[in-house]
Amino acid sequence: MPQRTIGQRKTGPVPPFRQKVHVRRGDRVKVIRGNHAGAEGTVLQVLPRDNRVVIEGVNERKRHARPTSANPEGGIIKFFAPIHASNVMLIDPTTGEPTRVRRRLDQDGTKERISTRSGNPVPRPGV
Repeated sequence: MPQRTIGQRKTGPVPPFRQKVHVRRGDRVKVIRGNHAGAEGTVLQVLPRDNRVVIEGVNERKRHARPTSANPEGGIIKFFAPIHASNVMLIDPTTGEPTRVRRRLDQDGTKERISTRSGNPVPRPGV
């Protein structure tokens, strides 16, 4: 981790920067770049510190685990690895097309996501 300095004095590690991620857990997204371009899936987890998301059915990895007391069988464990959030786009629920998202403040003060492609509001995922 990089060190913060004031003149010649080191003041400690730089705290990690939390990025604002444009998708939420439960959103339907489409991968637009990388090895899995064109794949669609549901966001399982958002990692804002790393600016990454875990998507169901995308970037599946295998890890070989030796037998332990917690897992006496051992074997091959499959899991979905995170990909960078810039490589995914939210799918507009009304048109089914990938879209960018804008935010709008309603009269009652709540924020609402608006699809730039159709102009319709994007509902919150029910997860």
